[in-house]
Amino acid sequence: MNTPLKIKAILFVTICLWANLAFAHTINYSNVVLHHWSIAKENKTIDGSFYMYKNGNVYIEDASNKIFNYPLADFSKDDQAFAMKKQAWVIDMNKKLQESITLPDKAQSPFDIKFWIVVLILAGVAVYSFFFAEKKKRKYLIPIMSVGTVMTLFSFTDRKLHFTHTKTNPLTIDSAYAPFKPAIYTTWDTNYFYVDSKGIPSHVMMAGIISWQRQVPIPQCYIDSNAWSIPLHAVVSSSPIKVDSINFTRGAIAVAVNGVPIFNEHTNTGADAYATGQLDSFGGHCGRADDYHYHIAPMVLYKKTKATLPVAYALDGFAVYGNVEPDGSPMQPLDSNHGHFWTNGIYHYHGTTTYPYMIGYMVGKVTQDTTHQIVPQAQASPIRGPQNPLAGAVITNCVPNDTNNGYTLTYTDLSKTDSIVYYWNTAGFYTFHYYTATGDSNQTFHGHNADCTVPTSVSEVSEPVRNFMVYPNPTNNEFTIQLGTGVSNNDVKEISIYNINGDLIYNSAHYNQTINMANMAKGMYLIRINISGDLLTQKLIVQ
Repeated sequence: MNTPLKIKAILFVTICLWANLAFAHTINYSNVVLHHWSIAKENKTIDGSFYMYKNGNVYIEDASNKIFNYPLADFSKDDQAFAMKKQAWVIDMNKKLQESITLPDKAQSPFDIKFWIVVLILAGVAVYSFFFAEKKKRKYLIPIMSVGTVMTLFSFTDRKLHFTHTKTNPLTIDSAYAPFKPAIYTTWDTNYFYVDSKGIPSHVMMAGIISWQRQVPIPQCYIDSNAWSIPLHAVVSSSPIKVDSINFTRGAIAVAVNGVPIFNEHTNTGADAYATGQLDSFGGHCGRADDYHYHIAPMVLYKKTKATLPVAYALDGFAVYGNVEPDGSPMQPLDSNHGHFWTNGIYHYHGTTTYPYMIGYMVGKVTQDTTHQIVPQAQASPIRGPQNPLAGAVITNCVPNDTNNGYTLTYTDLSKTDSIVYYWNTAGFYTFHYYTATGDSNQTFHGHNADCTVPTSVSEVSEPVRNFMVYPNPTNNEFTIQLGTGVSNNDVKEISIYNINGDLIYNSAHYNQTINMANMAKGMYLIRINISGDLLTQKLIVQ
């Protein structure tokens, strides 16, 4: 090989090696071997991986991501030992994780030291090429340098800028809450996105709790001035506050997309609510005000909403997703905050079944009052006040009555089945009947009106830069758009109508004063009008 070719080969190999360094990412490929489980009592087998052990049941995830659960005693002796070994490993891992959590690093620079090393190498080769190399060698050095430079810079395009201040489009948040309307109601102003609800989910509550404080679920009036407030201007904190047994132990840290608040993973006594059996099958229980709330991200809600939408929004303004990313790809590695910055430079959290379950540190700036709760936030109204724990009780069910103004909660206490039957009326009186093996008793309390109404229509504009009015609202057939003073028909650049799933169902590039809704399904819609660059939004109810 002649000398020029040797030089060319050496330079090409050098640049490719450095480009490969720039492209390098840590990727772990693992072939998961599914365990062969024997269900002795049913004389059947299941191939799957250990998912978790909770309340005496072993949860197994098969190759198609379906989850099954069976009592530990139903398995063979070898499988029981295998499950307990896995559970011990999970507990140990979570303990180490909890002990190792430290204050997270500040947002990383979009370029790291590896980038600058590659730049220096390329700069050195460039200097040699143009100042020391012979002219006839430059004809192949220049293309090589160009290719190497492009490859290197391209490899760093995944270094995302991390925005410290985020203005969230309220329609983006509203799309996450839309599948749960009209049980909840949303609106917004220039600073906050508001969620009105009664704090009661559609799924069964309380069943599966093995450490019970004797509180029961009662609707709360998180309505109007007491609605949940999610900041629209999220700001990344330079010193994130840890979510632990001291900080944020009162009140919510997030609001699920069904309008139910989510609390710190610790109870007000500092205990891990999930690990100590205080939560039901969906991650919730009742507080001292008989207010139902979650302590982990309620993944069950993905049965009613898209996996690519948030399952909650934290009270610092950042979204909480499940086990996939916003684009549907598998969840990426989490930092000590229990989340990460995404491709758009915006931070979000993830819910998992391992500690800290949802939020490790509150990434956004928040205000914490002297009682260790985030303000502003909605408040629950107690009826009975704190009750005494009932040791050994296991809640088996909580069923609403036929008139939807009360529940029957059943539980076992030392092998005896007891119950609480309770209900309320529009005057705010609550009646409790306690049925136990040792005797029955009754109590009556007077408190807030649990029949408070969640709004279903609104006439406000999201950002009233220029007013417009829609009437009638609600409508049965058609509606009229009346422009505000000083706004001409030519100022309207586009009119769009979306359903609650975010699907575009109507679009016009010019102003139409009357729009027919006769062929549209009943429900809630969003009208979006572009008036000379200002995007104005209003809700519409079709009856």
